[in-house]
Amino acid sequence: MPPQNTQPKYRQIADYLRQGILDGTYPAGQPLPSEESLAKQFGVTRPTVRQGLTELRASGLVEVIMGRGTFARSPHSRPSLTRPRGVRRTPDGGYADADAIRWANAEPPVATRTDAPLALADLLRIPPGEPMFTYDALQTADNGRLRQLHRTYVPFSVLVDTKYEEEAPPPAPELYTALADLGHELHFTEYIRTRMPLPDQAQALRLPEGVPLLHIIRVTLTTQEKPLALEEFHLPGDDLELSFRL
Repeated sequence: MPPQNTQPKYRQIADYLRQGILDGTYPAGQPLPSEESLAKQFGVTRPTVRQGLTELRASGLVEVIMGRGTFARSPHSRPSLTRPRGVRRTPDGGYADADAIRWANAEPPVATRTDAPLALADLLRIPPGEPMFTYDALQTADNGRLRQLHRTYVPFSVLVDTKYEEEAPPPAPELYTALADLGHELHFTEYIRTRMPLPDQAQALRLPEGVPLLHIIRVTLTTQEKPLALEEFHLPGDDLELSFRL
């Protein structure tokens, strides 16, 4: 006789659905059985079923759409969007991201003064607490379907003895042209990590529960490896992959 499953019922429901999502019984984007049918199958109440579904939502395997039901999200399916990473020169001598996406700012970014935190100061090779120009922007594309949070940092020390001692430099990507006009030949290094979003980030990016962020840091450097600026991009991590040409 097989051993009796002593796990709580909600955990049994979560394990059953998780296995079905992973083995393709419930393909990505397809609805899962209703709460009522799962309650009958396992002999439990609907709140117990919801407890099992909550566990799957926290792990990013299901998405609840109000008025429609609960849908599978397979970790094995290919994302619907692939974004090439990199910066390219445009025919007019400017700079543009390699993915060629035309981003629009939800509001015009305004320069504010911030002090460099330890982690960013290390990447910029400046003392912690050094003042920086900072721009924040919520950016959208494809009629709002694509969203990202974009922050630009420029240390004050980079702008000494330039016209930007008296006026704020532009945010990226216009910043690249401004730095090139100061005589710098630019190249870029990116760092990528994942983490769970803060509440305001999840709201701005419209992230379902359990979906992580892609956190990209781009450092603009001279050919002598001197950092000039730093950008942070926060992107939804559920239906997106990044590609790099090596």
